[in-house]
Amino acid sequence: MKCTTCNERAVFSNPKLCKNHFTSYFEGKVKDAIRRFRLFSRKDRVAVAASGGKDSTVLLHLLRKLGYNVEALAIDEGIKGYRDKTLEILRKFCNGHETGKIRLRIYSYKKEFGAELDKMLTRMNYIPCSICGTFRRYLLNKMSRGYDKLATGHNLDDEAQSIMMNYLKNNLSITARLGPSSGIARDKKFVNRVKPLYFCSEKEVMAYSFLHGLQSDYSECPHAPESFRAKVRDALNEYERARPGTKKMIVERFVEQLPMLKQHFRKIEKKRGLAECENCGEPSHSRICKACQYSEEYSESVKARGKSPRNHHGNNDKGLNSTKAQFLQVK
Repeated sequence: MKCTTCNERAVFSNPKLCKNHFTSYFEGKVKDAIRRFRLFSRKDRVAVAASGGKDSTVLLHLLRKLGYNVEALAIDEGIKGYRDKTLEILRKFCNGHETGKIRLRIYSYKKEFGAELDKMLTRMNYIPCSICGTFRRYLLNKMSRGYDKLATGHNLDDEAQSIMMNYLKNNLSITARLGPSSGIARDKKFVNRVKPLYFCSEKEVMAYSFLHGLQSDYSECPHAPESFRAKVRDALNEYERARPGTKKMIVERFVEQLPMLKQHFRKIEKKRGLAECENCGEPSHSRICKACQYSEEYSESVKARGKSPRNHHGNNDKGLNSTKAQFLQVK
């Protein structure tokens, strides 16, 4: 198989490109997304939500390579045997990057919410992703204040999955929060989230990561197979095999409709208004935010059951400790 541009050996099949031309192709897609949607400028201070996984590592590497002012922000959920390993990979990557050391800050569920996710799941009867997603979004938003933008490693496959998940749930208001620049609510405490890898497929991100030696471990979270997303992902992958280009079509058609969706739901959001959680002071539509509800429920379960944890998973709603968040900075 030959590169369609230079006739050298191709390392990627669709399009057929050699390493150099695939690199230019991939990086060009990222640069185009940044320009087209005005995700950030050279003056912006950008926090990259990093995990040690391929997507966020590729994003961190590429933005640093392109000369943007980036730092890494990571969350330690407390998933033993998984997150401890990926964070070690991330530390090594940040300390030894070819452009120089990248500043890394790590915040943990244990310090902010009083316990690791593994421990919470022994006492709360919920799907792991529900609790984890709430806490993760909460911490990323809170700890990225002071930055101009929060960049996440969501790729085209991730976005296609999110679009279909919300369509299947008939949840258009959540769908309107998607896009290359996500969110609809305006609040001084919300940091704008952007997705520079928005039009890059999972396959392309993995190829770039492999070709440039950015990642050696491609394992996923052990709780991922339990999620609704995993089922939608598998269904979309099947459909993509039968009809190549399906995911790209879903995302591109969605982007065409997105301005209208955002405009509609911003009007509703403006009328609805945002308050502050009475417990932690973070933006919330309810008196007590979701993260605080979960944290409170965990605290109550500990008091009620003493030190005898239940032996099954959990996902739920009730209160956040007022424990001040702390971070571990890579030295």
